[in-house]
Amino acid sequence: MTIKVRVECGLAALAAVVLAAALTWPALRHPATTIPGDLGDPTLQAWQVAWAGNSLHWWDSNTFFPAPYSFVYSDMLLGYAPAGWFGDGVEAALVRYNLLYVGAYALAAFGAYVLTRQLGVGPAAAAVAGIGWAFAPWRLAHSGHLNVLSIGGIALCLALLLRGHVRRKPWTVLAGWLVAAWQVSLGFGIGLPLAYGLVLGCLVLAWPVWRLRDRRLLAADLAGGAVFALTCVLLGRLYLRVVELNPQARRGLEWTEMFAPPLRGYLVAPADSWLWGDHFTAARESLDWPPEMALMPGAALIVLGMLGVFWSVFRWRYRLLLLAGVWLTGLLGLGTDPGYLTLSRVLPGWDALRTPGRLMIWISLLLAVLAAGLLGRLRGRWRALIVLPLALVLAEGVNRTPHPEVPVAPAAVRAATGPFLVLPSDGLLELNVMLWTTDGFPQVANGLASFEPDSQARLRQSTTAFPDAASVALLRETGIRSVVVLPDRLGGTAWEGVPDRPVDGLGITREEHGDGLVYRIS
Repeated sequence: MTIKVRVECGLAALAAVVLAAALTWPALRHPATTIPGDLGDPTLQAWQVAWAGNSLHWWDSNTFFPAPYSFVYSDMLLGYAPAGWFGDGVEAALVRYNLLYVGAYALAAFGAYVLTRQLGVGPAAAAVAGIGWAFAPWRLAHSGHLNVLSIGGIALCLALLLRGHVRRKPWTVLAGWLVAAWQVSLGFGIGLPLAYGLVLGCLVLAWPVWRLRDRRLLAADLAGGAVFALTCVLLGRLYLRVVELNPQARRGLEWTEMFAPPLRGYLVAPADSWLWGDHFTAARESLDWPPEMALMPGAALIVLGMLGVFWSVFRWRYRLLLLAGVWLTGLLGLGTDPGYLTLSRVLPGWDALRTPGRLMIWISLLLAVLAAGLLGRLRGRWRALIVLPLALVLAEGVNRTPHPEVPVAPAAVRAATGPFLVLPSDGLLELNVMLWTTDGFPQVANGLASFEPDSQARLRQSTTAFPDAASVALLRETGIRSVVVLPDRLGGTAWEGVPDRPVDGLGITREEHGDGLVYRIS
């Protein structure tokens, strides 16, 4: 890599970070007490990163006690584990999450920039593509899904693989494969389509690469491909093991049909879009599940991308291939049969991808490349016109995402001896409990995933009568040493009458800690 390229990449990376901090504001205003989106999935993912970085027993986490492989119940975000090495406790987990949230946007912008630059467009056109892809309106509906926002590795690995093969740079090729493996390690929900795309790319390009007769390049492909394949296989086996132990975790195709967006969803902006949100209120209300169906990639990318089919720096055959990619992924994103549902029956693991609308990642990337090709044609005095699409993609990236304050762990939770159970044991409180356990990682029976483990189901059913002889016996048998009851959270739940029940003759004690109760099971 020449000094000029290094300087440009460094400046582009710095600009991406500054822009991401500005367009995700106020994520960094109070990073130790607030979290982007809501108090549900973001608190889960803050716990995931903390656990991955602080434990030597990844798969059997401190939650869902005593169920095994509990860390594999969701996309694990393993690639972010090194971030978990720094800091301890809830505040550190929140700061870490907010930094990763901003970083995910920055990496997406940088990745798309270097990809389009490698394809031959100028810096200004590449900047529009990078910003348009990273801050596309549809992504604002996923402000609470760090695994969905973390897509920068997709564009970056494609850029590295392309540059490495074109310039015959083995180390760049190897880096591309390693970035792809890292992207998959963040979760199969986004990584699996990338894996199948790279497999298809290998089948198509195997002969041209072989004809280069470059042994170092071939060795880099084999070594990098092996690391990538091993990552996919090892993670895949873990998820299969979870399904084997918990058959209820298997998702039928009815999930896909439920989340499949209508065609009009591609033109509907989410509520968190500052520029378009209010204009599409009625359209969102007509959607069955707006968070997965409001998929507008941005007016700029749509218009510029379609114009880029007819006027571009790219050759006609490449433009037609890009257009075909937009059409094909757009068709698959509708979750129809034949189409997405067909792949769910044929491709291993695809049936677990219940949200076809997330293929907008690829639709918007292809549109961004087409848009960059169009803007790359602007020469001389016409080049100044790039300011207009640049301003539009920036405006479309402005958000009004909520940043709620995260509840502090109650004194009763801090006083409990693990393994413990917090009641009520349902709803989003489960995810908050998971976050609270980042302070020392005590074992807890609480947790929330897309399915309910049998051990958790038994505890939940039994403890609705707690404290009584049957529930206390089951808790002892399970290994639970404390039960934390939060009276202010019990209203309307199955555990509403727990604080009023006597504990005499059960061999347990009850203590008051602040607004909570701790029952200690001897």
